[in-house]
Amino acid sequence: MTHTVMVILEVIGTIAFAVTGAFLSVKRHLDIFGVIFIGCITAVGGGITRDIIIGKFPPNIFSHTPILLIAAVTSVIIFLISYLHADKFEQIRGKTEKINNVFDAVGLSAFAVTGTEAVCSGEYGGYFVLAVLMGMLTGVGGGIFRDILVTETPYVLKKHVYALAALLGSIAYYLMRPHLGITVSSIIAMLIIFSIRMLATKYHWKLPKVKLDE
Repeated sequence: MTHTVMVILEVIGTIAFAVTGAFLSVKRHLDIFGVIFIGCITAVGGGITRDIIIGKFPPNIFSHTPILLIAAVTSVIIFLISYLHADKFEQIRGKTEKINNVFDAVGLSAFAVTGTEAVCSGEYGGYFVLAVLMGMLTGVGGGIFRDILVTETPYVLKKHVYALAALLGSIAYYLMRPHLGITVSSIIAMLIIFSIRMLATKYHWKLPKVKLDE
């Protein structure tokens, strides 16, 4: 049951993050290879980084190739839709931003949970700090790679409450897991992360920063 839940969340997160990476690539006028590459790295970058840190070789993605294939196919679909309807894409750019934000929140929610579980179910399961940080890293890592590759300041460092949402969800999952089980804990943790992201976007919640004159 645990494995099934995590596989489902991996697929959900992969599709969601591949969509966000592909959309951003299209807006940056990348070719089809660029769209696929950015879509895939957005989907798997966080998980690869997590596995390297916890000493899992090869990283999961290389032994579960369907995940990479799902990311690539999703990216191709986004490219084809944008390519065939380029005129409409420009007209609804504002709506695509909102849609992209929802997909991003879904991906963040799913991967924060799977990242935390990857530690909880392994030899380091008793290490609270490691588990929740790996949950956060799995959630935000792919987006950081995406933004760097398209020469943007990583979203996680400048926009509405993002990494903090993943961290809070990971903490909630870790604490609930022994008492509520994998499935219920996953659902609640994902709802926490998704809700924080949507509310942060709607009400423009941001962490404090120093404002200096240009």
